[in-house]
Amino acid sequence: MPTTAAARAGTDRAPIVKVVFASLVGTAVEWYDFFLYGSAAALVFGALFFPSSDPVTGTLLSFGTYALGFVARPLGGIVFGHFGDRVGRKKMLVVSLFVMGLATVAIGLLPTYASIGVAAPILLLACRLAQGFAVGGEWGGAVLMAAEHGDDARRGFWSSWPQAGVALGNLLATGILWLLALVQSDEAFKAWGWRIPFLLSAVLVLVGLWVRLSIEESPVFKQAREKLADRTHQPLLEVIRRYPREVLIAMGMRLAENIGYYLVTVISITYLTTYAGSAADKSMILSALLIGSGVQFFVIPLVGALSDRVGRRPLYLIGAAGLAVWMYVFFDLIGSRDSGKIAIAVVVGLLLHTLMYAPQAAFFSELFGTSVRYTGASVGYQLASILAGALAPIIALKLLGDVDQPNTTAVAVYMTIASVLTIVAVLAARETARTSLNHDRTLD
Repeated sequence: MPTTAAARAGTDRAPIVKVVFASLVGTAVEWYDFFLYGSAAALVFGALFFPSSDPVTGTLLSFGTYALGFVARPLGGIVFGHFGDRVGRKKMLVVSLFVMGLATVAIGLLPTYASIGVAAPILLLACRLAQGFAVGGEWGGAVLMAAEHGDDARRGFWSSWPQAGVALGNLLATGILWLLALVQSDEAFKAWGWRIPFLLSAVLVLVGLWVRLSIEESPVFKQAREKLADRTHQPLLEVIRRYPREVLIAMGMRLAENIGYYLVTVISITYLTTYAGSAADKSMILSALLIGSGVQFFVIPLVGALSDRVGRRPLYLIGAAGLAVWMYVFFDLIGSRDSGKIAIAVVVGLLLHTLMYAPQAAFFSELFGTSVRYTGASVGYQLASILAGALAPIIALKLLGDVDQPNTTAVAVYMTIASVLTIVAVLAARETARTSLNHDRTLD
């Protein structure tokens, strides 16, 4: 009885579908935890952990602890990348998810400034650093598991699913906050309601761990590990020696994508509730973010598949340029306090972001050799996060300036500069679509 191509495809597809699902679920849980902090920083942390400050300064201080989570991400990328390139991707993904879950649940149990004084923001900072360390190791491992299990022709599609997990995590975080805003008064939310989403993380982490423990190690990594068995392997040193250009390219490509994302998803909340409206408008912007995250979750795999056909670079260039232009009208739409216009502002912003974010996982994976891929991709990705996502809310608030006369044009110019730098990085990169992952300068 002959073996048909369809039967072989079905046999091959089952493992990749399982791996992609594990990456999607785990990434969604981990980024649910990470994004939850950003939303809570915009909504309540300023008042609960920095109460002696005025509203804008308190928000800036809460965003300061938010930014420190990004500072810990490169360290997480280096540590998890080192062991991920030496002992395996799967083990590091399990550890990163466990650490993130512990830190997030701990935030939900923290006493506030009113209870223990200055110790409260210090403990909040410690938990945020643990979150940043864990998420620094999460991204590289999740996308590599999908990329290295998939085939060359459809790598953009398969590896975009962990990216969709990021959107799903934001969708979950925003959805729970939106639901609480709907059923609770502001007083109840500030008193105890904000803790609920953090404590719910425990359930999500258990589900994520169960799924991740059931998958197999990357076959591409297994082959490289056999070739490196008789060598002293230091992934970070190999990245510095053999892939410095690729690290710089990855960092440059991250700027517009990362800054744009946090302007759309975090600063939009602060702008509407503090600058252009009031706390009563909180549910309006959360609704828009809920819609935008839902749309982005479904669009990311489609754009990932498109990148397999037309290439990674064209989509990335359109996204970077488009987001720069869109930011000049974004704040006017948010400031209108019209739910329809706010939804358009967020959805279009996230769709333009998707043109960069969906092909990014495959793009970064293809830049580095197998024996240093976890470290290289993580370091490039996470180092840029300090310059981009960590500072974006703080810089944007400073540029907005006075509450009575916010300077939104300055924020749009900030976005434009980031986009120009990203466009330069993309133009400096080679097209990597449909190339093999079985390359390694360390083994040459």
